Amino acid sequence: MAGVRVAKDLFLWSMSVIYLFAFGSLYVQLPGLFGDNGILPARLVVKPAANSWGELLDDHPTLLRLTPKLGLSTQSAMDLLCLAGIVTSFMCMVFKGLRDTVSFIVLWMLYLSLYHAGQTFLWFQWDILLLETGFLAILVAPLNLNVFGLRSSSYHHHDNITMWLVKWLLFRLMFASGVVKLTSKCPTWWGLTALVYHFETQCIPTPAAWFWSQFPTWLLKLSVVITYFIEIPLPFLFFAPVRCLRLFAFWMQVLLQVLIMITGNYNFFNLLTIVLCFSLLDDELFFRKKASGAKTKRSLIWTILRIISNVVFPLAVFAFSGFFLVKLFGLHFEKDYTIQSNIQFDYQKFTEWLKFIMPYTMWLGVLSLGYEIFISVLRSLKEEKSQVQKVWSLLKVVVFGAVAVGMFSISLVSLNVIEGESYWRLPSTVRIWHKRVESFELTSSYGLFRVMTGVGGRPEVIIEGRNRLNGEWKEYEFLYKPGNVSRAPPIVAPHQPRLDWQLWFAALGNYQNNPWFLNLIYRLLTGQKEVLDLIAHNPFPSAPPKYMRATLYHYHFTKDQPDYDGYTTEDWWTRTKHMEYLPELMVQDETFVSYLKSANIIQEGRPPEPSTIFGSILDFIRAQIGGTEGFTFVMSLFGLGIAIQMLNGLFF
Repeated sequence: MAGVRVAKDLFLWSMSVIYLFAFGSLYVQLPGLFGDNGILPARLVVKPAANSWGELLDDHPTLLRLTPKLGLSTQSAMDLLCLAGIVTSFMCMVFKGLRDTVSFIVLWMLYLSLYHAGQTFLWFQWDILLLETGFLAILVAPLNLNVFGLRSSSYHHHDNITMWLVKWLLFRLMFASGVVKLTSKCPTWWGLTALVYHFETQCIPTPAAWFWSQFPTWLLKLSVVITYFIEIPLPFLFFAPVRCLRLFAFWMQVLLQVLIMITGNYNFFNLLTIVLCFSLLDDELFFRKKASGAKTKRSLIWTILRIISNVVFPLAVFAFSGFFLVKLFGLHFEKDYTIQSNIQFDYQKFTEWLKFIMPYTMWLGVLSLGYEIFISVLRSLKEEKSQVQKVWSLLKVVVFGAVAVGMFSISLVSLNVIEGESYWRLPSTVRIWHKRVESFELTSSYGLFRVMTGVGGRPEVIIEGRNRLNGEWKEYEFLYKPGNVSRAPPIVAPHQPRLDWQLWFAALGNYQNNPWFLNLIYRLLTGQKEVLDLIAHNPFPSAPPKYMRATLYHYHFTKDQPDYDGYTTEDWWTRTKHMEYLPELMVQDETFVSYLKSANIIQEGRPPEPSTIFGSILDFIRAQIGGTEGFTFVMSLFGLGIAIQMLNGLFF
């Protein structure tokens, strides 16, 4: 079995970069989102200073409960944690020797601390995925510890075990993402028309999304079929005994993520998924073995077995997959050279299949993990020279094997959420332990694009203000989300503009279910600079408006053919007014003020936060960076890191 040294190095370097993107993107938004004058001040949710480890780890553990001992306000403390994350991840990216267990523990603790203070602006699946992957990076990274004079190495026999955990996470992510599309009963996923709406209704589309949306319906339906294939049956090939099948699964997963990145701005999520795909690689892909004389003398039986495993078996798998794709989705050619498709099974048959396959899925994980542990034990006994080294290596395999078994066990709870009967068949002990570690985000359930939104038109909340009762309403233009119909969709990933994202979610509901929206309106009515820095155009630069309202519009991409409604050569979008989202408000409105006081957004007589030299330094750094645009900031950090690596020849 091939080693995973290069895959491990790629994984750890890439995780350093992902952390850099995550911390850098968040840092420029902290004041407007979580500052004392932000939309959701973090000081309102962070508990008082912890005086013991028990208090620190209670409920939602965060290092922010230690920073009062440094004389820092919650806002300055978040700056400190974020800057520490930027510096640590940047150093890990540039210097291979720093990519060890200690560094990744620090990065994970810092991001977990910010996550628990981030409220709705940090409760995204990619933040949770980063925390789970980040914890696995702690296990994958070398400890660089010398014991009894034994040599310290960056590579160990248990590396295959820890990288297997990364592979298992990738499997859970992709398999669940495919299954929930069908268990949701969403008519667009069942009708294979989801992509007809997806490109214009996703949160922040790219310019390429406009062109993709112009594709004919039959091609978009076929793309949904391919998506199902990549997400549901293909992940089982992650554990295939034949290497070429694992590589095929790798390239198909990467292809899907690249296509998503081309058409949508999903911050670091797609990059993180590709990083998980590195667990499917081995050293043979990077270092071809030289032919030896011994190989030419192998028996005819050995040659036949190799042909069967490397040629016949893969062809059989592809033929089997192709047959069932045609059968299950009714694929057939038409006379006009199009490929038509329609799902040939119903919800009941799918749920029956899911009940059937879930136990085998768990057993596949058990056997695959057991095999990795067994092989690692054999390697420890065979490849280490001295008895002391054998025992030390074997001890590490046992320890990491036990940790892997524990991680795998609690992850079954997250996996089986998609199928109720399998979930309740799990041992109660496993569910109890999953609940105990839930606040650490060690394992989570996933299910992206469960339901296709905006089928009747992409909903967008447009915020307007005016200074006189009968004056002209002026629109606020946000940095990235659609507003001005003539403005091209942006390219902003790997930066995540969290306010723009939440406004997309807010448009899917109402302001009553998104109370933070009222906080945003208040900050705009009072002209709060920290919040205005998150907005592209403030139509009231001299003084804030006296009145504000929000209107819900439906947006559609324009068409590229004159025969269609919405054809234009000037605009990217068309929009129609749908309904009032928020009635006209004044800052003196009694009901409005009453809500703000109950939410502690307005606090009369609140004492000023303490100021220390340490806090002044953090304020100075913040002032130097200023209201930097997020994409520019994170790409500048990344570019600087790459330049340093190129100069020093330290890529891995």
